Amino acid sequence: MDIAEELMLFVALIMWIGIKKTGVRSTKIKNVFCCSLGNNTGIGKATALDLAKRGARVIPACRSKQKAEAAVYDIRRERRRNEAVFMQLDLGSLKSVFSFAETFQKTEPRSGLLINNAGMLGPGHTEDGFGMVFGVNHLGHFLLTCSVDFALLGTHKDLVPGQSTWLNFRAYCHSKLCNVVFNRELANRLDGTSVTTYSLHPGVIHTELGRNLKQWQRLFLEPITKLFFMETVRGAQTTLHCALQECIEPLSGHYFSSCALQDVGAKGQDDALARKLWEVIERLSDLS
Repeated sequence: MDIAEELMLFVALIMWIGIKKTGVRSTKIKNVFCCSLGNNTGIGKATALDLAKRGARVIPACRSKQKAEAAVYDIRRERRRNEAVFMQLDLGSLKSVFSFAETFQKTEPRSGLLINNAGMLGPGHTEDGFGMVFGVNHLGHFLLTCSVDFALLGTHKDLVPGQSTWLNFRAYCHSKLCNVVFNRELANRLDGTSVTTYSLHPGVIHTELGRNLKQWQRLFLEPITKLFFMETVRGAQTTLHCALQECIEPLSGHYFSSCALQDVGAKGQDDALARKLWEVIERLSDLS
């Protein structure tokens, strides 16, 4: 794919999709902890700040200690008595995920919110040899969710071959489909417990998602995303809706957008595919 074709692809990707203004009522939450991933910037940080204002004890988990400490500072500034504590986690490293889960289970209670928000778009591979997009956007989240006890107890390494812009974008889309069907299978396995799970689309938001793209792509996208994409506070609303809204427990395993239930395509409703994906990911991560 030459530069002209890549440019046309990115024009297609940044076409703005409008989203109605939605919000979450001012629900207060006390004595609840929230482990939030990808919260040092963008939607994740906006979500963490909102939950802290409502009284939750927020645990920012991310790779960069410097950025995480800055996020903790902002959380404590929003709510002086908040006990926000940074825990280091690199979703591109299975070793890091296992280490985080072990520490987390020793130090934290067994009820709360786990918000898998971290994501990236770009080339590269994880230290375990998986495609970076697949490893960070899905495999790391899968492994963490299954390793942390939220009442869960009581072979290709890439989604697409190659590293071109188009293939990276396809890998990103596939990783998001993996998240949707994983959420469906997780809900089935949690049936009969008090734990619920949801997948969601936050909207088209101006974030640092493309920080790993080529420099000319970032320079091209930056002014357009600033002009036409929504701010991160609006992007956090559907996450907050799923975390805080009462009476949506029967909708566990479903997909949300614009703070409302949304239909998904046939693959997103395929229970056989969801079970197969679970089994494959277990083998890839040596979790079985």
